[in-house]
Amino acid sequence: MLFIISYDDFSRWHGVKALQKRSPKKQKFLQPLEAPRGLTGQLVARLTADIVSGKLPPSSQLPTEQEMIAATGVSRTVVREAVAALKADRLVFTRQGVGAFVADHVRRPFRVDFDERSPLPDVLNVMELRTGAEIEAAGLAAERASAVQVKKIADRFAAVQNTIEKGDPAVDQDFAFHCEVADATGNPQFRRFLEYLGRFIIPRGSLWGRSAPPAKRSQLDLFQQEHAEILAAIRDHDVKQARDAMQRHLLNSRARYQKLAAELGIK
Repeated sequence: MLFIISYDDFSRWHGVKALQKRSPKKQKFLQPLEAPRGLTGQLVARLTADIVSGKLPPSSQLPTEQEMIAATGVSRTVVREAVAALKADRLVFTRQGVGAFVADHVRRPFRVDFDERSPLPDVLNVMELRTGAEIEAAGLAAERASAVQVKKIADRFAAVQNTIEKGDPAVDQDFAFHCEVADATGNPQFRRFLEYLGRFIIPRGSLWGRSAPPAKRSQLDLFQQEHAEILAAIRDHDVKQARDAMQRHLLNSRARYQKLAAELGIK
């Protein structure tokens, strides 16, 4: 499997033979298979690095689709998805019938790439990242939340409890509770940040599966006790207490996941 090392690789490959072109007549009934998402990510990462570093300077044209396909061995689908991703990140712009060009004044886009298959240490690092934002969100929610918004947070809290009672880890409901607190700030960027990170910042679903082990019910009760403290502080419009409660919750949660990972032998 080949992928781009840098822009320079388009012009020289050591020990790599050019891909043989196949006759279209022999492939009339076949369509290109969708390449694994990992290839698109690799291509985006390499091109992004070359753009940000200046190897591909502003206003310069990216290699053509055929050049990238020949150099990397990936499909046209992967190349087009990669260019679309670069365009979405405002690193390139396209000219109809001409090609893609590097934009002016580019900067490396912020991206946190992880999912349910990511190592737990990576998830814990993201949990640490979100701590500062959520502490501030809790304080702003306590300061600004309307009665309607407080009720929505309380409803989310109740949904967590009801789901736990059914023997479920309540990951989605837990995430929704935190998103509702973010909404109560009146600043939509807080919720967008949480949604960008996604529900995987609550890793117990990956660790436990869909059924919460009975021995872990005490941990879920601790989560809920901390949620209750956050809710109470926001309801009382106690800014300091809301921030303190959110900080305790996130620090304690991270410590519990670290302990659980150690018990399960997860690194």
